Amino acid sequence: MQAPTASDREVDPIVWRAIAGKSVQIPPVGSRVYYFPQGHAEHATFTSPGVLSPGIPAFILCRVLSVRFLAESDTDEAFAKIFLHPISPSEVDEVTVSEEEEVEDKIVSFVKILTPSDANNGGGFSVPRFCADSIFPRLNFEAEPPVQNLSIRDIKGGVWEFRHIYRGTPRRHLLTTGWSKFVNSKQLVAGDSAVFMRRTANDQLYVGVRRAIKRNDNSQKWTSSFLMREHINSGGSPDVSWGIRKGRMTMEAVAAVAEMAARGVPFEVSCNPRDDWADFVVKAQAVEMALNIPWTVGTRVKMAVETEDSSRTACFQGTVSSVILTESGPWRGSPWRMLQDRQVRVATELVVGQRTALKQL
Repeated sequence: MQAPTASDREVDPIVWRAIAGKSVQIPPVGSRVYYFPQGHAEHATFTSPGVLSPGIPAFILCRVLSVRFLAESDTDEAFAKIFLHPISPSEVDEVTVSEEEEVEDKIVSFVKILTPSDANNGGGFSVPRFCADSIFPRLNFEAEPPVQNLSIRDIKGGVWEFRHIYRGTPRRHLLTTGWSKFVNSKQLVAGDSAVFMRRTANDQLYVGVRRAIKRNDNSQKWTSSFLMREHINSGGSPDVSWGIRKGRMTMEAVAAVAEMAARGVPFEVSCNPRDDWADFVVKAQAVEMALNIPWTVGTRVKMAVETEDSSRTACFQGTVSSVILTESGPWRGSPWRMLQDRQVRVATELVVGQRTALKQL
C-alpha cells in the first residue's frame, strides 16, 4: 500500500459520503469485490497510450483490505483509495458490521448548485429555506434583523466564519460576510455545488464542494478546477501533468496495477466520485447476481440515477436493445458494457458495475 502524500488529507467517512453523494458506493473492508481492468483503463488519462497485456482476466475477484477516505489539498475534491487482495472464488465475505450499522452518528446534508450570483466573489450566498431550517441553527425571528454567526468546518478541517441573515424583499436567508472569502479560496464557479452538512450527534456544521463536470474540445470530462486553471511550464506551453486527478492514472500505471492483480499481488486503486463513468471495483454479490440473469434483447430494466443536487433519485425504465459479449481479443467473454438500453428519450450504455443500480423488471 502506498504511503499518503502531502496532498492526501484524511476525511471523516460520513462527511466524505455526504459530499460524494448517495450514488457512490464504496465497498466495506472485508467484503468481496470484482476488479475490472477494462473499466479501470477507461479512467486512464489521455497523456499515455499504453496497452494492457492480453493475458489479464476480464475481471478478478478480490477482498477489500482497507479503504482511505481522502480529499485533494488544492481543490477539496473527495476521492478514495481502496487496497485490494486477489482471492480464490471459495472465499467468503468477512464483513462483521454493515455499512448502515457502522456508526450511530449521522449527517444531515443539503446540496445547492451555485448560481452566477452565488459564485460572484463580491456577493453573498442565497440559502434555500430547507437548508436554513434543517442544517443551520434556528434564527431568532423576533430580532430585527434575524442574524447569527456560523462557524463551519471544511473537508480538510479548516474553520470558516459566515454571517447568516434573514432580510430582503421578499425576505430570504443569505450568507453574507465570509462567503466571498470562501468562494475565492476554493476557486468556485457557477455550476459547482456547495454541500452543507450538520452532524446530528453534536450539531457540528461542515461545508464541502463538488466541482462541475464539463467537457473539453476532445470530449474529455474534467471538473471545473481543471478547466479554470492555466498552468504554463517553462517552455511556454500548457502543462497538463498537474491535471491528472486522483481518480485518474496514466495507462502505464493502470497496466501495472492490472498485472499485479492478475498475479495475485495486493494492489491499490483510486476512485473519484465525480467521475461519471462506471465503477471498476464492484461488490461481488452485485456482479454475480447480474451474471445469473439471462439477458436478452427486449428484457425490461430500470436504473436509478441521483440528480446533480442530490435532491432526489430519478428512475429510468427501458428495454435492452443489444447484448454483446466480446468473443475475441484481450477481453473475451467480458461482461463490461455488454448491454445497451434504449429508452424513449434516453439511450444509455449499461455496464456491469455501473454506479447507478440496474435492475431487471
